[in-house]
Amino acid sequence: MSTTDDTDLISHHTWPVAPNILDQEFTANAPDQKWGADISYIWTREGWLYLAIVMDLFARRVVGWAVSDRLHRGLALSALRKALIMRRPNKGLIHHSDRGSQYCSIDYQAELISHGIQISMSGKGNCYDNAMVETFFKTLKAEMVWRTTFQTRAEATQAIAQYIDGFYNPVRRHSALDYRSPIQFEKLMG
Repeated sequence: MSTTDDTDLISHHTWPVAPNILDQEFTANAPDQKWGADISYIWTREGWLYLAIVMDLFARRVVGWAVSDRLHRGLALSALRKALIMRRPNKGLIHHSDRGSQYCSIDYQAELISHGIQISMSGKGNCYDNAMVETFFKTLKAEMVWRTTFQTRAEATQAIAQYIDGFYNPVRRHSALDYRSPIQFEKLMG
């Protein structure tokens, strides 16, 4: 983790920013070597619903996710904790995110450090540094969100759960995974 100076500030926070050790190398040889994390938002007639995910870059599998009506560090921590419980990764895993205050917070970084996870963050203003996770959000929105008008956050949450846990991870095929779903690819290659 780097020390904070004027060049490390983004999103109007003063939390410490980690170096970019992932450096756009999105491939992994096995599960739980590299994770990407980010937050997106979905409109409902009740207002915004925020979705935080943690993705294993090996098979593009969403290994943790959480939703909230507010954008705060607890949302990101909830997704991370679900991933940690589900996967129980070995020390040395690289966790990559942007420089948002949720990921730079002392609480979030302490959780990573306590599990022996290496912290990596995108370069300042570089949207390509987290392209794998951004691609998931685009896919989710193109295949489900943009086709639907959600009346409530609860309705959107249910649809997201069905999409991630019932379709994306077990069924949706990826050309980069030899036209297998993330779960199928992990079973075959992991």
